Amino acid sequence: MGKSTQGLILALAGGVGGAKLALGLAKILPPERLVIVVNTGDDEQFHGLHVSPDLDTMTYTLSGLYNPETGWGIDGDSFGTLDMLRRLGVETWFNLGDRDFAMHIRRTDLLRKGATLSEVTAQLTANLGIRHSIVPMSDQPVRTVLDTDAGALAMQEYFVRQRAEPAVRAIRYAGAEDARPSPGFAAALQDAHAIVICPSNPFLSVAPILAIPGVRDAMGSRHVRKIAVSPIVGGAAVRGPAGKIMAELGAEVSAVGVAREYRGICDVLALDTRDADLAAAVAAEGMEPAVMGTIMHTDNDKIALARQVLQLAARAETTAQ
Repeated sequence: MGKSTQGLILALAGGVGGAKLALGLAKILPPERLVIVVNTGDDEQFHGLHVSPDLDTMTYTLSGLYNPETGWGIDGDSFGTLDMLRRLGVETWFNLGDRDFAMHIRRTDLLRKGATLSEVTAQLTANLGIRHSIVPMSDQPVRTVLDTDAGALAMQEYFVRQRAEPAVRAIRYAGAEDARPSPGFAAALQDAHAIVICPSNPFLSVAPILAIPGVRDAMGSRHVRKIAVSPIVGGAAVRGPAGKIMAELGAEVSAVGVAREYRGICDVLALDTRDADLAAAVAAEGMEPAVMGTIMHTDNDKIALARQVLQLAARAETTAQ
């Protein structure tokens, strides 16, 4: 195999699907060979605390704390704090467990003392025994805002409070124009031997990362193999509102639609075996189709998909040398 078997892998991720593949990669790769860049467009203030849902999902997943039934939150968490807040007349539509609150309290405290989100994330993940690098996409705030038939909604307002029901007309990433890639992200963009876009929502999880000035151009210009895993299988999202949003924005709800979103920044699209008949259409969009099982129910599934993606990256780079 070529040098990619020893090179750095940069993974872009958000949401539960992204965390699943990131866990598979982390179980195969040593810490020095993997940097996981996580979407922070979902970040929000709740009860005076800075909540980073995607960073937390990734952290809980890699630390083994995550709830396997939901994919987010902490397994076995209690909700006494939320119940008391409700009794005190506070709106509690965003679910936060008691141990989850501890994460947000500590993050907020460190941020108020002047630490960057990157520094805070490094400390929190290390405290939970994670050796792999989990870094935010930026230390500057970027907020995903959906323009809907119910008005402009922040990501959590749309996804949690409104249950993703309003029709989406457009999506913007407020603050992106003033943001910079976090130091860990910028370094990995330059040093990566391969880039993997995990099976995350293209509009809500990946697009905020790509909206940071310079990121899309850097990815397009890097002469390394860039592989995306489709979150759309059999004409529908594996989970979440990706398919609904794609349809409302006029995109084809299929792996082909995903290929169009990543055209120019990715070389290879991994699509599920049930979408094998779309391989030619993906190729017509200028991306190499790679058919494999992409559904991840168990840790073995996550490792198996990660192994296939890494083998694909190694084979592709060897060919390119």
